[in-house]
Amino acid sequence: MMTIDEALASITLLGLDTSPFIYFAEQDPNYFLRVQPVFQRLKAGQLEAVTSVLTLTETLIHPMRLGNNAQVEQYRELILGTQNIMTLYIDEFIALTAADLRARYRLKTPDAIQLATAISEECEAFLTNDRDLRRVTEISVLILDDLTL
Repeated sequence: MMTIDEALASITLLGLDTSPFIYFAEQDPNYFLRVQPVFQRLKAGQLEAVTSVLTLTETLIHPMRLGNNAQVEQYRELILGTQNIMTLYIDEFIALTAADLRARYRLKTPDAIQLATAISEECEAFLTNDRDLRRVTEISVLILDDLTL
């Protein structure tokens, strides 16, 4: 097993799935300490990250159901306002790449869009906690459960 710091050591541009944002914002007891170094590196300018605008949709569902406007704003600020995080819209290249990934790897559409977004920006790795995404070979996939402190 590799530590999160070892995994990030040679990475300058990282694709981020939705789960790291949730773990960080909600200070998840099982994953906060694993994702905290990512956001610390972003804040320090040691790392840049890319995510899809779809991340905003996925993170806001639960707080909107609960009417938790403060948490909605917290996610908006984290995803759209954090320095060194680029939140990309789905363009034609991302849509075509996502369709290809979905067809070849039988991925769910949101997963394919997230990966295609990272691939479109030539990220060195993609951080997720979805083990099914390891089978994608176009980008190095880092699984949080496989990383230690």
